[in-house]
Amino acid sequence: MPAVQPNSAPRSQAFALRVIATLVAVVVLGVVAFMLTSGPERPRAALIGGAFSLQAGDGKTVSDQTLRGRPFLVYFGYTHCPDVCPTELARISDVLNQMSDKPIPALFITVDPERDTPKIMQDYVSSFNPAIIGLSGSRQAIDAAEKTFRVFARRGPLQADGDYSMDHSSIVYLMDKNGAFVEAFNVERAPKDAAKDLERFL
Repeated sequence: MPAVQPNSAPRSQAFALRVIATLVAVVVLGVVAFMLTSGPERPRAALIGGAFSLQAGDGKTVSDQTLRGRPFLVYFGYTHCPDVCPTELARISDVLNQMSDKPIPALFITVDPERDTPKIMQDYVSSFNPAIIGLSGSRQAIDAAEKTFRVFARRGPLQADGDYSMDHSSIVYLMDKNGAFVEAFNVERAPKDAAKDLERFL
């Protein structure tokens, strides 16, 4: 009579469970090690903001230096944007409208300087609160500003009619009187509440 073979299923299951448990432990330890060793290298607020110099539609230069002494908002977008940019600018405008005689400057910086000249930017923002300033410049100057504010922007595929869209991050930056980053400012709440929040920095 042939010898009865022991049932290997329980051992196979136990082995599989040990392998899974080991993998989970390795992943957890890796995450913990990453958090402990790479904490100082992670993005910090101090890494957002800094020197920039761009042109307004009236020919004036607007830079981090000309804005010193006043808090300000910064938003990157472009005039051909179909919905996100005008929506955000309308929200910013609603907040500034609640600040009566003391609105702070809000910069709308193009990510598409090839089409958005300083004059086009000026005309575009004229539909919103007067405190919103449209800014453009050379491709080099815009790239430098995007890098300063850690903005993602990329041109989409060229269409048959020569048009294109821009993929870009959508963040409203609040900067303090010294040009230092405070926070990503929430403009989706009630405008009166957001305005009260801004007034604390005046």
